[in-house]
Amino acid sequence: MLAMKAILNVCLILLFLLAGGEAAAGELNERLANFPQWQKITSVRSPEGDLIYPDWMVGNWLLKSTLVDLAAPLAPDIVTPGFEGNRRQLNQPVSFPVRFVKEQLPITGLKIIPRIDKKLPVVVADRAFNSLNLARTYLGDRVLSVKVDPKSPNRQITLLQGDRQLVSIVTARATETTPDNKFITTEVFQQLFKGGSNPYFNSVESTTAYHQLSTSNATIEADQVTAVYLSPQDPDYFKAGSRPVALYRYRLEFFPSEVSATPKG
Repeated sequence: MLAMKAILNVCLILLFLLAGGEAAAGELNERLANFPQWQKITSVRSPEGDLIYPDWMVGNWLLKSTLVDLAAPLAPDIVTPGFEGNRRQLNQPVSFPVRFVKEQLPITGLKIIPRIDKKLPVVVADRAFNSLNLARTYLGDRVLSVKVDPKSPNRQITLLQGDRQLVSIVTARATETTPDNKFITTEVFQQLFKGGSNPYFNSVESTTAYHQLSTSNATIEADQVTAVYLSPQDPDYFKAGSRPVALYRYRLEFFPSEVSATPKG
């Protein structure tokens, strides 16, 4: 079970998923600035549709991800499996292709003009492509495929060797645009790892601030924090309360790429 949980914690990181309602002005930006003094976020709401990104994020990118900080706020009393192992990744960058594409989404789904049956081109993440490249970067051939529920962009399944599955379901989200044009997203999602003698659950929040360096420089930088919370099944759940048991902070750099390779599988 410890090995399963360690795999799970790796798969939590950097998932490009889903959508958000507007957060209270400045809250998400302030949240990032207050790392690692976090409590569970409350001003998020149930997901509706897909996450709409700024137009400047469309295209193929080579993403360089570097773990720059991590914290176990409740240590030594509570430390998640895999936390100490993840410390070895500190300041060790990894790179993989990702892409953001234009899709035609109903205007009614965006709540722009209710009750008009028209569609609007918007920028969304290629969730299956991005998540598969991410997972294989960390786990290699143990990752067989990533599937997004065709009926909902809020549900995704990662299939692993040995009849194991990681099911991710977004339960809440928010977005925010700052005065200096940072685009910030928060997604809260439940993770279910199936394939062992006992399924394993936990809750994860991923908050990311994207920033285009300039209109003449297509490179994008981002600051991302992933927080792991215990599930009610964990014996330490009430002891942890609303506090995360692990926090991971990443520096993300997106470099334009003319070719975005499709992973095998």
